[in-house]
Amino acid sequence: METRELRYFVAVAEELHFGRAAQRLGMAQPPLSRAIQQLERRLGVSLLDRTSRTVTLTEAGSVLLREGRAALDAVDAADRRTRRAALAANGDSPGLVLVTKAGASSELLAELLDAYAAEPGAVAVDVVLCGIGQQERLLRDGRADVALLHRPYDSTTGFDTEDLTTEGQVLILPAGHPLAGRAHLRMADVTALPDLPMPRWPRRDGTYPDGPGPEVRDHAQLLQLIALGRAAAVLPESARTHLRRDLATVPVLDAPQVTTVIAWPPHSRSRALAGLVRTATALAAASLEPASP
Repeated sequence: METRELRYFVAVAEELHFGRAAQRLGMAQPPLSRAIQQLERRLGVSLLDRTSRTVTLTEAGSVLLREGRAALDAVDAADRRTRRAALAANGDSPGLVLVTKAGASSELLAELLDAYAAEPGAVAVDVVLCGIGQQERLLRDGRADVALLHRPYDSTTGFDTEDLTTEGQVLILPAGHPLAGRAHLRMADVTALPDLPMPRWPRRDGTYPDGPGPEVRDHAQLLQLIALGRAAAVLPESARTHLRRDLATVPVLDAPQVTTVIAWPPHSRSRALAGLVRTATALAAASLEPASP
């Protein structure tokens, strides 16, 4: 298959409408329809069920949509990384793009940037703060060189990683809530809160799961909702840093631990990236050393 054909099919599969897909692609509808028909004939499968009013994906079409998105992301990533490598080879350092969730690991990130800036040969690091789940996509499609991810919430499949910190989690709730004075809680206590539902984070495809809690996109939005008494959330202990005065935290003893990792594409040969990873792992090792008496 050609990348052109994949782009055509993905557009139709996402729009489920040939007219809108053609408009999105900047082409006429008849040649788009012919291209999809030719693709189906070559593959020997039906990708779309068409009626006079609707277009739906077949099982085979759903598979090709998933695989086609991944393939196109890989092609786009190869293009971006090749251009950045050419800049570096010509002595024009493109710097590094580091992506992480907004509001997450802020203290660790600040320490890492300061320590790396002091290293010989350090390059500029452009930090991109994004919403939930977006950092994985930016790293996979080549728009970022390196990311701070958080297991078990973020997928590290396909990346090289180094563990940096592991921490417990706390419940964040309004400061005046009756549970705010508790020494600790368990997950059963958290899920039984009728007045403070847990937020609903977007899935990797951008949709939200069903449930009573509010839909949230980022850390700042979540904290505002908690302060208004509309939600509570279980987050890593580091979220306590610079927390608003109208919010309180209580440790959740049986919540899964969260490990912050630095992640990068396994094929990277960037010396600047290698230097940033070395700095990050050195900081992590230093944080584990016992304090001097």
